[in-house]
Amino acid sequence: MSSKTRITGNRKRLAFILAVAVILFGWQLAAWSLPAFLMPDVPTVIARLGQELQSEGFRAALAGSLGRLGAGYGFAMVLGVGFGLIGAVLFFFREVLKSAIIILQSIPSIAWVPLLLIVMGFGSTPIIVVVAIAAFFPAALSVMNATESVQHVHVSAARVMGASRWELLKRVYLPAVMPELITGAQLAFGNAWRALISAEMLVGFGKGLGRSLSYAGETADMVGVMTNILAIAILAPLIDQVLLERLKHRVLRYQYV
Repeated sequence: MSSKTRITGNRKRLAFILAVAVILFGWQLAAWSLPAFLMPDVPTVIARLGQELQSEGFRAALAGSLGRLGAGYGFAMVLGVGFGLIGAVLFFFREVLKSAIIILQSIPSIAWVPLLLIVMGFGSTPIIVVVAIAAFFPAALSVMNATESVQHVHVSAARVMGASRWELLKRVYLPAVMPELITGAQLAFGNAWRALISAEMLVGFGKGLGRSLSYAGETADMVGVMTNILAIAILAPLIDQVLLERLKHRVLRYQYV
């Protein structure tokens, strides 16, 4: 790793730490300005989060949310990347899919919940489908947009050498779209995470962070509300930075040397 890369990484970490400090300071100012039953302070919520992490119920809620996230997000990435690459070799399919995505992504993913509840009933399945819908659009669009920038000379050379459509996808398009694919995966994760919490709050079924947040609000437990919000706020960047960002550096390591 070069010194320039290390400096850039240190600056990003410093910026992240400062952002967290500013958010916590603003929260603490609000706690000082409002009654404790309306806005608990930072130490109280952090202490409550530590207690909740020891409880079996909170860990079950955490596991439930992560399980639904993994299922929906994984399914969306497989379909998004697959359809995006197919669009690279089938022009008409790509135009139809892109037009459909432009129309459908204008609908908030949470708006599908009532329909899915009627069709699928209560349970984890409607939530997983909502998460998949939210993540599919940026994943597919990032791949399709990237395939359009692949140089035609590379495609033509591969065809002259007798490459089949499958070989074009595997050896030409997939390596070329990898940077945009990783970026699209990070955007898709953000959409999936927000859709997950919203759907769990709306469905109000089973165990999950969204359901725990909703229940704390219904019982006017403001410490519980802020505890769940804090857990949600910690998990999203943790997954993004620890898993997706490391995957990005591993896959695109030639750009970070």
